[in-house]
Amino acid sequence: MHARRGRGTLFRELLRVAVVSLVLVAPVFGQAAAPARPAQEAKDQKFSRDTYSPLMEVLRPNRTRATDEQLQKLKAVPIEAVWGAVQRQKYLFCFVNGMQMTQPQTKLVGRALTMRYLPVRPDLQEAVETLAKGGDWDVGFNMRASDDIEPGDVLVVELAGAVDRATFMGDVTGLAIKTAGAAGVVIDGGLRDLSEFLPMKDFPVYYRGAHASAMADQVGVEWNVPVRIGGVTVLPGDVVIGDSSGLLFFPPQLAADAIKGAEDTVYTETFKREMIKTGKYRTSDIYPRLSPAMEKLFEEWKKTHARP
Repeated sequence: MHARRGRGTLFRELLRVAVVSLVLVAPVFGQAAAPARPAQEAKDQKFSRDTYSPLMEVLRPNRTRATDEQLQKLKAVPIEAVWGAVQRQKYLFCFVNGMQMTQPQTKLVGRALTMRYLPVRPDLQEAVETLAKGGDWDVGFNMRASDDIEPGDVLVVELAGAVDRATFMGDVTGLAIKTAGAAGVVIDGGLRDLSEFLPMKDFPVYYRGAHASAMADQVGVEWNVPVRIGGVTVLPGDVVIGDSSGLLFFPPQLAADAIKGAEDTVYTETFKREMIKTGKYRTSDIYPRLSPAMEKLFEEWKKTHARP
């Protein structure tokens, strides 16, 4: 029994030595066999062109880009008809009114490029300048805009309604933004050089107020992130529609349904208007819903009135 215990002890000791040796040697072999580490990215995430947003990362897979063709179709239908179609998709907080506009007769349609400003303070200003230097963009977002926008973009600027010393752009930076292809600008804040923007008939600007001061009290802190304009949320890439009644923002993946819903509304209401103009029918038989008798008349009317 003692001899057997001795052999067992000797075996365990030899096994312990072998294990220790393998542990000591393993790193050497591991270094030789380990695959090469991926090359470090040229820039940190904080220097990416768009400010990183975990929320947008989650949302992005479902957000298809609104096409130029879709934007043209949306431009051709009333904003109210589009708004009705969007509401039917349970998007209820999408419409903003009460803003001033440079071109009330020009309809605005495009894709949102968003930015957020905050009241300036020394540490914030220093951080913003560090990011601008590392990311190689202009610290002034009104200057950066003309470098980063794509044709058809609508700049959407969150300034929390500030106007005095909070003017996002003046005529020079505005002209640069327009020349770069922007469809228009929405500023929940101030606009400078108003008289210079009024003749730009193809460049609608929505703003809270005009002021002679330059931007001084606010600093741009986030680029292409979710923002708040009035009482609504606007996400990067949202469809933007504006006319004299206000502004509508909604997700680009709803564009096809919004177009169909709006065109259906226009088609049906064309019939309703024609029937009212005849003076033959009661309004309650036509609006808001067609009576059974008017439904039958509508089906006959469709045979001679093709959809657009």
